Amino acid sequence: MNLTRKRWRTLIACCFINLCLGSIYVWSVFAASMAEFLSTRNGVALTTADLAIVYTIANSVGPITMITGGSFNDKFGPKKVILTGGLMVGIGMIASGFATSVGALIVTYGLIFGLGLGMTYGTAVSTCMKFFPDKRGLIGGITTAIYGLGSVILPPIVTEIVAVTDAAAAFKIVGVAFLIIICGCSFFMEQCPADFVPDGWTPPAVAAGNKAENKNWKEMLKTPVFYVMLLLFTCGAFSGMMVISQASAVAANMVGMTAIMASTAVSVLAVFNAAGRILAGLLSDRIGRINTLSVASVLGIIGLLLLYMTGQGGYATFYIGIAGIGLSFGSFMGVYPGFTADQFGAKNNSVNYGIMFIGLAGAGYFGPSAMRKIYMAEGTYHGAFLVACAFAAAGLALTFVYRFFAKKKA
Repeated sequence: MNLTRKRWRTLIACCFINLCLGSIYVWSVFAASMAEFLSTRNGVALTTADLAIVYTIANSVGPITMITGGSFNDKFGPKKVILTGGLMVGIGMIASGFATSVGALIVTYGLIFGLGLGMTYGTAVSTCMKFFPDKRGLIGGITTAIYGLGSVILPPIVTEIVAVTDAAAAFKIVGVAFLIIICGCSFFMEQCPADFVPDGWTPPAVAAGNKAENKNWKEMLKTPVFYVMLLLFTCGAFSGMMVISQASAVAANMVGMTAIMASTAVSVLAVFNAAGRILAGLLSDRIGRINTLSVASVLGIIGLLLLYMTGQGGYATFYIGIAGIGLSFGSFMGVYPGFTADQFGAKNNSVNYGIMFIGLAGAGYFGPSAMRKIYMAEGTYHGAFLVACAFAAAGLALTFVYRFFAKKKA
């Protein structure tokens, strides 16, 4: 089987891996039952808010192993890196089932699982990027969309497991399943040769000044456009990370939805998030990455303004608003792997995209933190939507700054 055909097998393996990794979005399902379990065991009342630090750490440490794992991927190939990351993901979740304190959960889930997730996700996506130079936008959209779909497919499954057993047992069961799936899929991941060109595809002729050089991370950090792209990623992802973190609470407290309706709202957000990744990836192959990100920024601004205008019973504006934010956030997630490879070359994209991912980690920290602090200070979420709107507007402005540097380079 030649590489042009075999690359599809690699893509399928990547999709199964990323579906498992999307389980990080299921944390809220584990958290309520785990808080109850730890409270009963230790005789100290704990809430899901007390366990939020675990989720924050798991999200924040990912770029560390995306960068180091990317370096190992370039040297040793994706099989070994994903096998190692899969072991960390599975063992981290299984060990979380034996945790008896918040501190233990921070180590098992926050650190072991979180570091394994970053290593595995970064390597899987970057490997597919190298195999599909003819479809970078679409493949980036598909691989990241599958990751996002974990928030749609996995919650009902995990909820049922937790209902039948408890969070501790669910961690162990899911951990074993992920260990088998990710480690098994690692053997289907192939290292892409540096000179690979798919059969029947001719690389487009471009002017020498516009051709992406294969820059390493040190060379990338010396370019002004890297910092523009990093800030753009943060601004573009800010609203999505902010709203996703508390979508259910916003639906209940601001709109007056019931628990069932609020859970539906979370699913709507997840579906548009996933759809945005594929649609934007496909669109970016046709109209360009930066034009697609400009559209995504405008969608984010519109969605946030609609949420700002939403009050009790404002179902229509709420649903349209979160749909716009989901599409916007998904667009940034789907476009950025290919965007980074286009700008700095595919050869070192495993490491380069890992560093670029710091922009998303920044949004993941500051977005939810800003929303939580504003709500505590004002008793309403409306001010947070205006702050996020300012970030989205700044992102739109940065797309024009990027064009300035791109034109200057040409």
